[in-house]
Amino acid sequence: MICIGFDYGDRRTGVAVSDASGFLAGGVATITASSMTKTAEEAIRLIGKYRAELAVVGLPLNMDGSEGTRAETARAFGAMLVSLSGGKIPVLFCDERLSTVEAHGILSDIDVRKKKRKKVIDTLSAELILQSYLDGERKKKAENGR
Repeated sequence: MICIGFDYGDRRTGVAVSDASGFLAGGVATITASSMTKTAEEAIRLIGKYRAELAVVGLPLNMDGSEGTRAETARAFGAMLVSLSGGKIPVLFCDERLSTVEAHGILSDIDVRKKKRKKVIDTLSAELILQSYLDGERKKKAENGR
């Protein structure tokens, strides 16, 4: 099953897609749109383009695990995806705490300069969120003996 992941942001939203086996996530795009609705419409187009059957949206929890206003915004984006897809695309949420920090660390390790970093950080964050979800699902299956 192909999954698509989103790191939703007010200005930029990173997008990643899994391979058909659900083993590996890869960043594919950054959506830059002026509103949540326009971002969600572009996300639906990408869902169709990549034939994704499941959407994973990063959920920016507070460090104590509670949900704040950013988490509410991510949930609203997920609800909009469900609505615009006519309920055909299920949306799951994945804890994204520190994904952007991790993405910055990766880009620093490979010496990506600040100007280019801005262009790829959201896509890399989406990739990390989706990969975290895929790894968690694989671990659950292994624990259940499947």
